[in-house]
This record gives sequence, structure tokens and C-alpha cells, in this order.
Amino acid sequence: MTAPALDELIAGAVALEKWPLARLVRLFEDARPEAVPGKAAAIAALETHGALPRAMVAGFTGTPGSGKSTLVGELAARMVARDPAISVAVLAIDPSSYRSGGSILGDRTRVHFPIGERRLYFRSQPSDRELGGIGRATYPVVRVLERLFDYVFVETVGIGQSEVEVERLADRVYLVLQPLGGDHIQFMKAGIMEVPHAFILNKCDVGAAARRSYHALRASIDFARPGEASPPPIFRTSALSGEGLDDVLADLVAHRTLRDAAGRRERDRYFFEKWVRDEYGRFGLDLLERQGGAEGLLARAATFEAAQAAYRPPVAPPG
Repeated sequence: MTAPALDELIAGAVALEKWPLARLVRLFEDARPEAVPGKAAAIAALETHGALPRAMVAGFTGTPGSGKSTLVGELAARMVARDPAISVAVLAIDPSSYRSGGSILGDRTRVHFPIGERRLYFRSQPSDRELGGIGRATYPVVRVLERLFDYVFVETVGIGQSEVEVERLADRVYLVLQPLGGDHIQFMKAGIMEVPHAFILNKCDVGAAARRSYHALRASIDFARPGEASPPPIFRTSALSGEGLDDVLADLVAHRTLRDAAGRRERDRYFFEKWVRDEYGRFGLDLLERQGGAEGLLARAATFEAAQAAYRPPVAPPG
């Protein structure tokens, strides 16, 4: 892409025009090594246009069937409707087939945004069969969206007992459960109950069942996280009736804080090492250490993407 074409693309994305924004996101979803220089150039162009990281990244995780997609869509729509100065991007991760590798991006069928509203953006991503609840392209795309929107909501693929990687990505994590699901017992075994900053008991329009689940969840949290001075809140919501959604929005606004420089460096280091491991395996990580490690490479480069471009991958693993 020529420099004038890239500048035009970035200008359109900064203005939240749908086509340039979608094309820019697609660039950052491209996992091919030859796409790395284009990503580095795009980030540099974004910074030239004054698009610096400004978004709070909120992660919504939980089991399948807990109503995450509908809940996240309603939260985003309400947030934009109540404040004309706010913009929200939703990145929804869908499971990929272990046979074909494909993914039915069904989350978009449950999220309905007003047509033509630039301040709302929705993108589905396949998980690429990754554990952790997010896909390989999730972090690169978040790095773009956090420069263009005020909030980025990441809805993970429905988690089981090991997928807690959203904790590394998000500034605040919400665990979404449904009444009488029994999920809190499985999560206690896996340590997932220790991850969220807040809990959301969704589908609370079922009456007595929701009340019983609330007290069971509170007891589980107290057992899994004893001695905490401020126990995490539990929000009782219904995405269909709107019950409790304003309380979650108030929590999001109250905790809208940006990561400091040290927090951003640690997040970059973790995902840079993950990128090298995913693409080049153990040999790639060994080679990374010989190049000064992720921290050294990131310190010498201007951005995460520039560090990717500077990394010298192995031609082939040792035989």
C-alpha cells in the first residue's frame, strides 16, 4: 500500500467510517509474516493522526448460554445512547471447528446496532481453536480499536475450566453466569473465580431461581477469595428486560482507567512472547532470548508492531 493510500485509509478509520475501519482491522487479523511491516506502518500512521491508546478494555467471559452476546450488545448500545461523546467497539470471539478450522460467527446474529451509527462497531473473530478464550488476532486488533474508540468490549468464546487469558488483555474482567448453572463450582476447581473484577448473574428474570443462585455465588466467591477487603460485586441483570444494566454501565464508567506505562509494557511482553511461540515454537523463543528477549526488543522498537518487524525468526528449526 502506498503512503498516500495508507494515509487516506487511516483518516477514514479515525473518522470511524465503516469501510476503512473494517479494512484496517482486516490488516491486523492477517497472521502472515509479510503483513507485519504493513501493521507497523499503520500504527505509525495512526500516531501521526493523533490516535493514541485511550480506550478502557473490558473483558466479558463465561460459559456458553449465559447470554454474553446479548448482554454485551445491550451494554454497548446503551452506553452510546446515553452519551453522545462516547464510542464503543465490540470484539466477539466465536469457537472454531476442530475438524475444519472454520467458525460460524454467530454472535453477530444476537447483537443489533442502529444502522449508520459510527460510534458503535462490532467485529466477530474465530478463536482459531486457541485456549484462553481469545483468538490469535485478538490482541493485534485490540491495539487498533483502543486507539479509535473510548471503550473496547471483548466477549470471549464460552470458557470451560482453563481459559483465563482475557485477564492479560482486559483492564477489567466480568464473569457472566446464569442462574442454576452450577458453573461456579467448576470455576472454583479451576481457579477462574479468582480472575474477575466483578460478576454478572444474567437472565435474572427467572425469579426465585436467580435469588438462590445469587446467594450460592456469593458464598462461592467468599470461599474462593477469603480475606479480601472489598469483595467483588455481583450484578443481577436481564439483557431482555434491561434489569441491572445501568449498574454494570456505572461500574464500567467508574473503573475507566488506562494502563500505566509499566502495565502496557507487561501486556506487550506477554503477547509478544505468545506471538513468537504460536508462530515459531520453542526454537523461536530460544532465538528471541538471543536477540535480547521480548523486553529488550520492545524497548528498542517504537511499537509492538515495530518489534515484530525487527524480530529475526528462525529459517527452520534445528534438525
